[in-house]
Amino acid sequence: MRPTSAITHRLGLIGAHLGPSLSPPLHEREAEELGLSCVYERIDIDELGLAPDRVGQLLRVTHGLGFRGVNVTHPCKQLVVEHLAGLSSDAATVGAVNTVVFEDSAAIGHNTDCSGFRQSFARGLPDVATGRVVLLGAGGAGAAVGHAALSLGTQRLVVIDARSEQARQLAELLERCHGRGRAVTRTTDQLGDELQQADGLIHATPTGMAPSPGTPFPPEMLDEDQWVAEVVYRPLETELLRQARERGCRTLDGGGMAVNQAALSFALFTGVEPDRERMERHFRELAAQTSTLAESARGQ
Repeated sequence: MRPTSAITHRLGLIGAHLGPSLSPPLHEREAEELGLSCVYERIDIDELGLAPDRVGQLLRVTHGLGFRGVNVTHPCKQLVVEHLAGLSSDAATVGAVNTVVFEDSAAIGHNTDCSGFRQSFARGLPDVATGRVVLLGAGGAGAAVGHAALSLGTQRLVVIDARSEQARQLAELLERCHGRGRAVTRTTDQLGDELQQADGLIHATPTGMAPSPGTPFPPEMLDEDQWVAEVVYRPLETELLRQARERGCRTLDGGGMAVNQAALSFALFTGVEPDRERMERHFRELAAQTSTLAESARGQ
């Protein structure tokens, strides 16, 4: 029998460029399937005219309005940490938060991105070589997938970001957690050389999202023997993934990570374990609808 509840689980998503986000319908549909009442709202800092460092103010407002919790996305995943009363072990390790649960008077941060990517990678690219991997992007998502990659067996993770200091800090954090020599930094102009030596690439920058189309580097740098894992899921097929497949690379889109992290967040928010297979089917339906609408808009 499905659990029922008269309580409305009021949830939200804080970040920038949230219009195409699939999180609201994904959470609301799964709640409905489980007999729960849920409202999930977008809180877009661009639309509100707020700087990313105002995320603490948004936490206080949503908490005061009775939200059960909020997800946090780019560019606030690391900025939100200082505004929280406590962190889960994963969030403390990663240094970034994508899920905040309001418990009485306290806001507790969690990171479901790390486990979400790990589960997606193990399922989507179970047999690829992972000895040497390039991680492009050292933000909140990059931190999460960096930890995930090293926990999956990567022996040397090369962290590259246009913000060299942020890349250095992430590599140092990863070494403290996973061992000396397992994470190093390189500059963006060294990306081509590093890709030549890598088994695969994890892409964790916003490039490729609907507001930032294109590829983060010339795809000609990729070799057919390599794999490419994407964090971006809006759109599900980024230009980087499309061109990587054309070059013969095995690829992993960001959908699996998106669904897994959402399922973990859903359980934290509601206390009810969702049906992940059902959430994945719904996610793929939503992604296909979004893609069709985007194509129609371009054709007008």
